[in-house]
Amino acid sequence: MNSVLFLIISIPIIEIYLFIKIGSYIGAFNTISLILVTAIIGIIYARYEGFNTLKSGMSQLIKNQIPIYEIISGAVLAFAALLLILPGFATDIIGLLLIFPPTRELLLRKVNKKYSNHNKKEDFINGEFEDIEDEKIEKNKDEKL
Repeated sequence: MNSVLFLIISIPIIEIYLFIKIGSYIGAFNTISLILVTAIIGIIYARYEGFNTLKSGMSQLIKNQIPIYEIISGAVLAFAALLLILPGFATDIIGLLLIFPPTRELLLRKVNKKYSNHNKKEDFINGEFEDIEDEKIEKNKDEKL
């Protein structure tokens, strides 16, 4: 919970700092233009990569395979598009990094490696059982006598 609160507070502070620093170098109009251009180009490229992911997922379905990577990649692309829509340089950089397939694949591989070790499934289940059939047979024998 504290990390979410920290992100909610720190992201706008970082963005305002970057607006001021970059704006002092290139001017206010150029800064605003740069933000709009990166958002437009990023959205167009996110759409292009989204369609590529959709095509790849359809080809996986045709092969009767579950398109797990494509589903997760699509969710990452949607998040990247959201980051690109938000005004700011830091969110644009993160969004652009998430859109490019090599960095997206690297990120997904690291997340998979981190969580795959914790969720190992065992081939057996520990537990106790009681054979009900034997009790029913003995009960039926007693009733017949």
